[in-house]
This record gives sequence, C-alpha cells and structure tokens, in this order.
Amino acid sequence: MAGPTTAERGARKPPDGPEGPDGKARPRREDTPAGRFRRPGPRSLLIALGALVLVAGVAWLLYGSAWLRAEHVTTRGAEVLTPVEVRAAAAVPIGSPLISVDTDAIEARLRQKLPRIDSIAVERSWPDGIELVVTERKPVLLLEKGANFVEVDADGVRFATVGKAPAGVPLLRLEVDESPSLDRFGADRLVAEAVRVRSELPAKAAADLQSMKVVSYDYISLELSGNRTVVWGSSGEGGAKARALEALMKAAPEAGHFDVSAPSAPAASGS
Repeated sequence: MAGPTTAERGARKPPDGPEGPDGKARPRREDTPAGRFRRPGPRSLLIALGALVLVAGVAWLLYGSAWLRAEHVTTRGAEVLTPVEVRAAAAVPIGSPLISVDTDAIEARLRQKLPRIDSIAVERSWPDGIELVVTERKPVLLLEKGANFVEVDADGVRFATVGKAPAGVPLLRLEVDESPSLDRFGADRLVAEAVRVRSELPAKAAADLQSMKVVSYDYISLELSGNRTVVWGSSGEGGAKARALEALMKAAPEAGHFDVSAPSAPAASGS
C-alpha cells in the first residue's frame, strides 16, 4: 500500500505546542491541569496574619514600650578612673529604647574623653541596662612635666598627666636637646625606644629600676637601686644585653656600674 503523498504530508496540522527533546509536542499552557495554581486558603491567611501580628508586637516591645529602655549604667574594670567619670564621658541616652542605643558611639566618646582607657566594651544588659567594661592603660615610665608627671604605657603612649608619681613606676629623663637624634627621630620615637628597653630588662634589673636616661638614640642608661648604673646603649640586641646584664649581676653582685652596650664584651666595675 502506498504511503501518503507529499501534498498530504504538508497538509497535516503542526503540533499544538513546541516539540520536546523526544520530538513529541508539549501541551499548550491552557492544557495545564486545573488546580496547580490554587489561591491561598483560610489557614494560610491566618498563619500570615499571625506572623505579621507577631513581628509588629516585637517591634513595639523593642521600640515603643516603656519596659526595654536604657535606665541604668554600670561600670566594671576602672581602677584610677571613677565610675562617675566613666558614666559622664559615656553619655548614655537614658530613656532611649535599649535596642537603639548606639554602642559604637559610646565607645568612641569614652576613648576621646578618657585617654586612660586602653579598651572598652559597651554591652546591653537586658532588660534596661548598659554595662561599660573598662581596661585602663598602665604606666611603665614617667616623664617629668614641671611639677607633674606624664604617664607612658607599654606602647609608648603618653596618656595622662598626674600630680603625684604612681609608686613603683620609673622616671624617664630625655636629655636630648643637644643631640642630633632629636631632629632625626623625634621625641616620641626616643620615648618608644626607652619603653622597648624597659620591656627587655631581666626581672631583677626591672624590679630595681628607678630611672632611665636617654641622651641619644644610641645611648640609653639605667639607674638601679643602691646607686648602681647600667649603660645599655641603643635598644638593639635587647635580648643579648639582658642576658649579659643578668650574668654580670650574678657574677659581680657588689658592682656599682655595668656596661652591656656591647653585649659580646660586657663589663662590671666599682663597688
């Protein structure tokens, strides 16, 4: 039996939809089974409404109610600073919603107004408090300033001026007015070098340290209790100089003068 003619083949209707990978025609959109796109039912609407009410209630509780507001400010960690000073510098907006208190701004105010503060954590204490956790800078050296003293911390930061020298903190004398080191390095760099030397002293020398003197970048000397002196030189080779000084102090405990500026050839003299 003969197959369809070319005319008959051309007269066939094209498929209703685009062909798929297997060559079969896909149904048109109107052939999609009914019910695939259903409207939300009453249960779904109730769930959505409940979620909206919950969000609105939480927002009102945090921002609109009188319960969760900043009413109390407490401090921890302050030693030289008083809680009154810390709270005044923090300027916490009392009465504001606790959630909206800008803790970063409080931290910035404290750092700006109280340089004695080394680090500060501002924490919300629910339901109605702000807690300020303070870590103060510790002086490792003192610079004379008229009748007062400038405290210098372990990073070389001059952070406070006090009228009375804190007990146990050595004095630092900068005698560099005639030294080229002042123009070349600046006073802050020379103070930092002295702090570095202070941090590298052996335990016994550190405990006995009463003052340090910086004459130039390359000449730093120490005064220990018992009228003993140490020529340290520059801050370089600090570890080697510390070991040499410790060995000298053990070998010549009665000596009054130690020189470790050349740690490979240290010397002790006097009594």
